[in-house]
Amino acid sequence: MKQPCFVAIGGTTKLGSTTERALSAALAHAEERGARTILLGADDIALPHYAPEDPERGDLANRFVATVRAADAVIIGSPGYHGALSGLVKNALDYLEDTSMDDRCYLSGIPVGCVSTAAGWQAAVATMNQIRTIVHALRGWPTPMGVAINSIRGSDGKDPLASQNVQSQLQMMIDQQFEFLNAVHARLPNDRC
Repeated sequence: MKQPCFVAIGGTTKLGSTTERALSAALAHAEERGARTILLGADDIALPHYAPEDPERGDLANRFVATVRAADAVIIGSPGYHGALSGLVKNALDYLEDTSMDDRCYLSGIPVGCVSTAAGWQAAVATMNQIRTIVHALRGWPTPMGVAINSIRGSDGKDPLASQNVQSQLQMMIDQQFEFLNAVHARLPNDRC
């Protein structure tokens, strides 16, 4: 199998956000497995409101869609804002409509890791469920392991991302994406790889 390209999409406009750091940690696990990685963080997805009736796209939107088109695996991460994914992330995902006429429509045939962060479990889990629903609508294959992270620091004051549990979950999610890619690769004719 060729070196897979993992693309992570998400984050917040806050520098060093928990979501973006979680995506970076997931990509680090993918790099350890030999993947090429790209993080499309807040600066890369701060796109104008998606307007399907306007076929003109700016350079930023064109780069975003082209990067996702080239991905072998995708990770989507969003903060939970009031129990839902952020408008920033949802708007970026709406731009994938531009791939609707591609041979590989939307996220068809791509393993997608789902990561959510929130200041509490309720919003983290609700956001995770919404990301999974969107991935299904985009014809992607969400990994069995999704990672919902409660970003509230514990009584010890430690960063939740530093916990072994969170890192193990991110690693398992990445491992499942590689398992998917290996299974698909084994079924494809050699000339497609």
